[in-house]
Amino acid sequence: MRILLTNDDGIHAPGLSVMEEIARQFSDDIWVCAPSEEQSGAGHSLTLNKPVRLQKHGERRFSVTGTPTDSVTLGLRTVMDGAPDLILSGVNHGANLADDITYSGTVSAAIEGALAGIRSIAFSQVSNREWQGNDSFATARAWGAKVLAPLLDTPLPLRTLINVNFPPLAPERVKGIRGVRQGFHDYSRGSVVEGRDPRGQKYYWFGLEAIEHTLDHGTDLEAIDEGYVSVTPLQLDLTHHASLANIAGRFPT
Repeated sequence: MRILLTNDDGIHAPGLSVMEEIARQFSDDIWVCAPSEEQSGAGHSLTLNKPVRLQKHGERRFSVTGTPTDSVTLGLRTVMDGAPDLILSGVNHGANLADDITYSGTVSAAIEGALAGIRSIAFSQVSNREWQGNDSFATARAWGAKVLAPLLDTPLPLRTLINVNFPPLAPERVKGIRGVRQGFHDYSRGSVVEGRDPRGQKYYWFGLEAIEHTLDHGTDLEAIDEGYVSVTPLQLDLTHHASLANIAGRFPT
């Protein structure tokens, strides 16, 4: 089995090394193509207004001066000498739960793989203040293969991907693995901090803040809160089919 690894934290991120440890339990044919620098929050963006450069760091190991989507695109079209059987993105340092996935470069790399018709899975390690003093990726390292193994031959429709999150608990405290749906936060996240640069011009810096949320039953948010690994299938068809007939009826032909 041939596997392509990527992430949004960058080629030198420790989570990428953990992802490689997990992948090597299933294959020796491992390729890496990841952003040269952190691209958190890049979403499913392509670099279109400047050239992208590719750097080789060793055998089957490359970095890209662009986004996670750029990395997957170059990995498939330029770096590899044949299509992979599997794309793994992560392990991200931080959660990619609920509507956060719309911002996530980690999940977007898997989206790009799914668009190419390749089985793609995103992995993220949830973190919090209590967990930051521990081995940040211990749980992902311990549970990664247990999650991945059943997903390798699980039937998935085209343009479908899997989003996995590990709870911020020691490996032995994790209760198990749940297949769950995507949840939603109660309100928008983040803050905007205003400042001035050395020339006196205003700038704005977007920040992240903790968000309260309702733990709807059967969601990724609930699973993580209750100490389970969450596994969520995502689809790329964003059409709200229940509304389609009503909208179509507003524009009779």
